[in-house]
Amino acid sequence: MAATPIDSSTSDDRHLVEASRAGDYNAFEELVRRHSGHVYRLAKAMTQSVTDAEEISQETFLSVFNNLETYRGVAEPAAWILRIATNFALMRLRNKRRKPNLSLEELPDVEAALHEHTRGTSWAKKPDEILLDAELRGVLQNAADKLPDKYRLVFLLRDIEGLSTDEVANTLGLTPLTIKARLHRSRLFMRQEVETYYQNHSMENHTTRPAV
Repeated sequence: MAATPIDSSTSDDRHLVEASRAGDYNAFEELVRRHSGHVYRLAKAMTQSVTDAEEISQETFLSVFNNLETYRGVAEPAAWILRIATNFALMRLRNKRRKPNLSLEELPDVEAALHEHTRGTSWAKKPDEILLDAELRGVLQNAADKLPDKYRLVFLLRDIEGLSTDEVANTLGLTPLTIKARLHRSRLFMRQEVETYYQNHSMENHTTRPAV
């Protein structure tokens, strides 16, 4: 007898996985709807390619569908799905011999994340020291590009995608302690880059200000 369809719109992810296993295609479509944006954003941030991101998204959810029976529920479905997407993205980058790129244009929350971890720094903009958002974003982009791959991925998954430390650890197959250490170094580096930018900008304005 066929399984009774569930109300996918109000079910949590684990129930959606179980229902998808039982043949409820509406449940699987809801699972895709909930996580396709996260998968695409992750793939686009890593590959810097719309085409690659679209193809990785398709490959990810095809793999999710084909491996529903292997999901054991140890990690949250969201972390499981992102781990699959990460693996496809890394595989594609290895094939193209490109390093992962973290696109800050695609990740608008990065400035809030940095602000949270740079308390004590004055972010106020004086009338004669207005910083263009595009200019600061460029600083952040350059800083992220300098991060080694292993730090960039942790920064992206933890601070941008909002996974917990344990979820990032499960996604990347690392220990929570390793994730915390890499995240700390990533945040510290990003903070130092932004603070250096502000200091240099302030010094430039001071030296070029005409005498009264």
